[in-house]
Parts: sequence; C-alpha cells; structure tokens
Amino acid sequence: MPRIVDIAVSATGLLVGAPLWLAIAVAVKLSSPGPVLFRQDRVGRNGRLFEILKFRTMRTDRHYQSRLLTVGERDPRVTPLGALLRRCKLDEIPQLINVLKGEMSLVGPRPEVPRYVRLDDRVQREVLSVRPGLTDPASIVFRNESELLRQVDDPERYYREKILPRKLALSRAYLQRRTAGADVRIIAKTLQKAVFRT
Repeated sequence: MPRIVDIAVSATGLLVGAPLWLAIAVAVKLSSPGPVLFRQDRVGRNGRLFEILKFRTMRTDRHYQSRLLTVGERDPRVTPLGALLRRCKLDEIPQLINVLKGEMSLVGPRPEVPRYVRLDDRVQREVLSVRPGLTDPASIVFRNESELLRQVDDPERYYREKILPRKLALSRAYLQRRTAGADVRIIAKTLQKAVFRT
C-alpha cells in the first residue's frame, strides 16, 4: 500500500471515528483498573522494534503480560468489554497511530513479538523487509487463532511449530504477488470478517 494512502486512510479513520474511539477509551477505563492503551514491543521493518498500540482488553491484576498468547475469549485475563472489542477487532484501532507514524502499513505481514522472531531465518527476513500491517492474508486465515490455541495442551509449542510457519508462508506468498488491488481486497475481506464474522 503506497505511503500516501496509509497516511490519508489512517488520518481519516482517526478523525472521522474520533467520537467512537473516545467512547471506547472511556469504557475501557471504567471497565477495569489500568491504562486505556496496551503497549507492546513488536518487530517491524528490517528488524527494528516499535511499540504497537491497542485498546487494553485484559485485566492488569492478572499479570497479562506474563504470557504472550491469549487462549480464547474465555481467557480469564480478558475483560467482558475486552472480549467484545476483540470479536469486532476494535481493539486494533489505535494501530492507525502506528500507521500514521510510519511504523506500520494498512496491509502487510502482522508484526510479531521479539520472542518469536529469528533474524537468521531467510523467510522471516524476507517478511521483515516491508512494513508490518494492520491486516494481511494470515490475519484472515487465523482470525480465530486464540480459539485454536485454547484447544491444544501446549499453546506455546503449537503456535511456534504449527501456526507461525503457516503465517510466514502466507505472508511470503502475499509479498510475492502484492498489488494495490490485492491490498484493497484484503482490507475488504478483513472488514467483512470483523462485521459479519463469516
């Protein structure tokens, strides 16, 4: 996605949706103790770290940062409001700020936490050659990732050995045939999944 499009769409989304984003921020603050925004280091373009932003969906008194993977919406760390935000993907909206800052793009491989990144891996380096995005084909395929992890005995191992390699393969395939038209279709598909959950 061209940088000028990233800037225009993210700025418009932040401005036009400002009343809703403010309402969500107030609801998050009132629903449980803790900050409105969740901040976490992610690996961006060329392996540079940046701080990703999300509306907080977990209770701070459960030490929610001690485990990186969320295992389903019934994860006891997730607040009732947080579960709703996650279902509708509204917790991701603050990442428009990351897009505006140039740390992310609207479409591109989803950024991983440093723990799951191996810079000596050729496929991973290829995926890290572009800005990470708000959405990509892997985001659509693994939209219910947390529910998948809830069904296995060792979520950490399953993510590393099964889900992450598949995500990297999907991201690599996307980059090899990336076009503006494909990016628009990915955004449309993501919105369809978020709204209709189909």
